[in-house]
Amino acid sequence: MAEEALTIVSGTVEDNVSDRQVEFVGELDGEEYQFAVQYDLLEALSGDVPDGDAVELFERYSDDILEAAQTALGRDMEQSLVVVSENDLD
Repeated sequence: MAEEALTIVSGTVEDNVSDRQVEFVGELDGEEYQFAVQYDLLEALSGDVPDGDAVELFERYSDDILEAAQTALGRDMEQSLVVVSENDLD
């Protein structure tokens, strides 16, 4: 059986400007996990520093971000907040 893909739980994406990250709840195999995508990752994907448009950048590059988030989750599925960084890109 093929491994399921990580999906975003609808309505959970929000910009945490003070921590410079976009946060969301993701679901994988029926389990929900809390993710934080660092602005550095958004900048690496887009070539632009997020400036009031972090959620828009997140949505534009969501396929790549979800792959990176699944990689980050694979390191430790027990962590309460999965931080997704530029290092998680393939």
